[in-house]
Amino acid sequence: MSDKKLFPVFDVPEVKTPAQPEREHYRPSVYFDFTTGDFIRDGANRMVEANGKEAFEQWCLKVVATERDGYLAYSTRIGTEMEYAAAQPDHASVEACVERTIIEAIMVNPKTEYVRDFSFSWEDTSLFADFTVKGRDLDEIRLSVALSMAAETST
Repeated sequence: MSDKKLFPVFDVPEVKTPAQPEREHYRPSVYFDFTTGDFIRDGANRMVEANGKEAFEQWCLKVVATERDGYLAYSTRIGTEMEYAAAQPDHASVEACVERTIIEAIMVNPKTEYVRDFSFSWEDTSLFADFTVKGRDLDEIRLSVALSMAAETST
């Protein structure tokens, strides 16, 4: 009888599963222009995509700019209490309230590790706040916001 077989016989090579790409913990989004209040578009009128870190940074700025309990679309956990802060009697009290409400608003996101290192400066009734936000698995992000304190405050 011959050595011919009905089916070919060969060694099955070891199949290596490709390494899973590192999952981005922060979802991408689209860039938002805070000056125009609209999404940023490219020359073909397509929305420009922001990576996860940039989207987290923009979320932080958006939540600080949103007044808590001001919109039915958001739960009472979303936003800041800047109207309350602006009603405080002096600059030190306003700054303390602004710091507290910004920390509370950003810490709602479970991916936020901490919010700290606040610095404040005043120009008439405008308050400029700089602070550091650290997201899990992200480098620290330094953010700046300008807030209009309409209520009269004394120094």
